[in-house]
Parts: sequence; structure tokens; C-alpha cells
Amino acid sequence: MVAQTIKTLPRPHKISLVALSVVVFILTASMLFSADASRHATSTVLEPGVKYPVALNLEQLSASNSSVIDSGIESIESQTYRVKPGDNLAKIFKQVGLTPTDTYHVSRAGKHAKKLLKMMPGEFLNFTFDRRGKLNTLIYEFSDTETLTITRKTDDEYISQIDIAEVYTKFRFAQGEITSSFWNAAIKAGMSDNKIMELADIFGWDIDFAMEIRAGDTFNVMYEERFVNGDFIGYGDILAAEFVNQGEVFQAIRHTDGSYYAPNGRSMKKSFLRAPVNFRYISSNFTKKRFHPVTKRWKAHRGTDYAAPTGTPVVASGKGRVIKSTYDRFNGHHVFIQHGDRYVTKYLHFSKRKVKKGEIVKQGQVIGLLGSTGMSSGPHLHYEFLVDGVHRNPRTVTLPKAEPIAKSEKAAFTQLSLPRLTMLANNKRIMLASID
Repeated sequence: MVAQTIKTLPRPHKISLVALSVVVFILTASMLFSADASRHATSTVLEPGVKYPVALNLEQLSASNSSVIDSGIESIESQTYRVKPGDNLAKIFKQVGLTPTDTYHVSRAGKHAKKLLKMMPGEFLNFTFDRRGKLNTLIYEFSDTETLTITRKTDDEYISQIDIAEVYTKFRFAQGEITSSFWNAAIKAGMSDNKIMELADIFGWDIDFAMEIRAGDTFNVMYEERFVNGDFIGYGDILAAEFVNQGEVFQAIRHTDGSYYAPNGRSMKKSFLRAPVNFRYISSNFTKKRFHPVTKRWKAHRGTDYAAPTGTPVVASGKGRVIKSTYDRFNGHHVFIQHGDRYVTKYLHFSKRKVKKGEIVKQGQVIGLLGSTGMSSGPHLHYEFLVDGVHRNPRTVTLPKAEPIAKSEKAAFTQLSLPRLTMLANNKRIMLASID
């Protein structure tokens, strides 16, 4: 009917009707395109907190957020955890939101992963995760120079490696003159507590730092300072040192074997330590007649008493075999050590013994803790030194010397020692000139 009606219309009316239809078609098409474009524009609004890569096109952006994650696009997060007392790997992983399965896979990340079994309170672990919460990396700096890194290879497989930072070392010098005490002079010279003790240990076989230090004695020492990435991480070894005690000059140089020798190659060590404990003072010397503070009787004192706080470690003065480790009401907890055929050392009044009869001990090994057990008026170590069964004064007895440097090493040692002693002497002159 509509078609027949259109045919009966005059020609001008037909032309107008066609033109009107074309306009309506164009307008309709334009509206449809605009609506479609509007829908696409709405889908490109970025949601807060979602990271979109630059390469995403309109087709990718038209997908939902979940489809972006499924496509493998990851957002990394990190968390640092400080190890607390009683922590282990399973506890820590639970705290940071990981599962026992994660703990299992990380623990099997190669032999280096065993370092995680030795974590100490106060140390830090750094974790990074993907957007699914899956562990990507675990970083553990277990020393100033060593870092364990565990990295995810696949969802259920991790690999481990240890990176060692390059250490830069420079020399530091310290020198001083003793006025009141060696300790105070060394502190004034800028030395740390540990370095002071190391210096005393080097010369401890030749100098009695408790009784023989005098005002006017001097020391001069060269040691290492260690840096990583420009940051100071601690002191290294003492490389060379000089101590002038009552006018007698003692010099020591550290060789590549880690031992210290005099310039002529003589070992600074002896077969025995002069004192087996770091003590505050000598409370009683070796003497033929002493009034005993407990028995109130005069009798010989056949050893030296070193006073120090209860619990101070006591070490074996030389390598040997423990021939006695027991307790009685006179000596308290005590240990006797046989050194070869001629020498025996005795250690009395321990609060606790650390060795058993029959054990072989090394020089410097802790054998007990200082105390006041048995017939004792206060915390101290009573130390005796016997030669061929006869008591000798531990502080004055002539100690057998250790072996000198090997002949095969003598030339290398001389080449090492001469420049170090020259550096010591030059720095000493510079410091004296600056004081003047």
C-alpha cells in the first residue's frame, strides 16, 4: 500500500521524500557510531592502583581487570621482616602471608638456602611478591659482604645464589704514650676495644700488661679499615705494630699465614700464654708465704690469682690433654692440663667447667668460667704452672718458644715486613712533627 501510494505522488514530492530518507539514514548512522565510540571511551578509564603497560591497545583495555592479571601482567610489592628470637623459616613465612608449601619450595632452593637455618635475631629478610601474592625473591644479607638471594624460576621452583661484595681496604694508624694505663692511652688514640685486646694479645707473650707497663711506654700500630660501596663495615687485621716497654722495643708483623713474627722471623707466640684470662688485677702473687683469707693461716701460695667478674672465660694456656676435671671442697671446680712430658697447668675455682678428662685442648680454647667455688674469698682464677713437677711462678717462668717462620717463607716475609715497618716509622714521625 505504501509503495503504491508513493507511485501516485507527483514527481517533485517523490524527490523530496527520497532526500528526507537519506538525511534520516545519515543521522541514524551518526548516532550509532557515537554511541559505540562512547562505550569504548568509557572502558578506557584507568582504575586507581592498577598499573597498565604503555603497549596496551583499545582491544586489551576493553577487557576486565581480572583478564589483565591472567595475561601475566605483574605488579611487584616488597616487604622487609626483622628476625625475632624464636623465629624460624616457617614462622616468618606465615607472618608475611606465605604458605607451608612456599616454605618447602624455598628450603629446597639449593645448598645456599641452608643459610636460612642460621638466621639471628635482629637480621633482616627482604621479600618481593607478584600481584597474586606469589613470592618472587627473598634476599638475606647474612654478613657485611655476603648476600643470599633466592629467586623464583617457576611457580614451584626456586634457585639460590650468594653474592659477595667487593671490599675496599685502607690503612689506619694509631700511636700513643702511656701516662695512666695502656687501655686509656689506646682509647685516646682512637682504637676500639677489640683492637686494644688484639694488640695486647700480639705482645702478650713478651710483656705482662698487668704488671710491667710503665708511664712513658709507647705503642704504634697499623691496621685495616674495611669498606663496601663506600660504607665503613669494620676493622680488619693488625698488619704491623711496635711496643716500647721500659725502653725495650718489640715489633711484630702479620704474615700471610695469619701469624705474627718479629722482624727476624721469630714467632711472637710461645708455647704457653702468660695469663689464661682477661683479668682486672692480680689479687695474689706467687709467694713462699701468704696469709690465706679463708683458713686464716700462713702458707705458700704456689700460683697467681687473677681477679675478674664471675663468668669470665678462662682459656688453656697451651695445647695439651685434660688430666683432671672435677670438683672438691678445696679447689672448687677445677681443671688440670698436661702439656707434653714436662709441663702441667692447673686452673682452680671455676663457676663452670667446659672440658672433660681425656680431652685434647688447643691453646686459647675456653676450658671454664671464672668463679668462686671451693675455698675462695671472691671471684678469681687461681693458676699454677709446674715444670717437671715443681711449681714455678707463672708470671716469670721462662716459656718455651714456638717455631720460627719456615725457611721457605723467610724471603717472602722479609719482602712484606720491610715496607710495613717503614710505613709505621714514617707515620710516627709525621705524628710527632704535628704535635711539635
